[in-house]
Amino acid sequence: MADVCREWEAACEPARRAGIRVVNLRIGVVLSARGGALSKMLFPFRMGGGGIVGSGKQYWSWVALDDVVGAIHHCLTHEELSGPINATSPEPATNAEFTKALGVVLHRPTIVPMPAFAARLALGEMASELLLSSTRVIPRQLQDSGFQFRCPTLEGALRHELGM
Repeated sequence: MADVCREWEAACEPARRAGIRVVNLRIGVVLSARGGALSKMLFPFRMGGGGIVGSGKQYWSWVALDDVVGAIHHCLTHEELSGPINATSPEPATNAEFTKALGVVLHRPTIVPMPAFAARLALGEMASELLLSSTRVIPRQLQDSGFQFRCPTLEGALRHELGM
């Protein structure tokens, strides 16, 4: 993922050198019940099979879908913003915190852990990049430019996205 990000940002350099304002949004794990990581987690969690992945200590920089849309609009309308901008929640969560919050919102136990080797076996290299690596990103530039998150807390974002 880091290589893709570097290549994407490098591809924008000609526009930047030409004096065009370029914003490279670095978007965290988007919470949406309609697709992506959260939608794939819902079935096992609803069946009582949710639990921490690996050590549970790895940070996930997540963001609510509504906040991604809001961040895009904010960047379009705030000329002072340019370059890499983190579009993540101001409160990154560990996998253990995420697991607990999803269990609370769904009213389900979260006692079935997935060891790192099992995650790698099931998902291959994607497990290492998405589930087992740790990214603790803060949206400093968005916040400093006055952006207000609709769903800044994990439990609130999960409740909003799941209609609970």
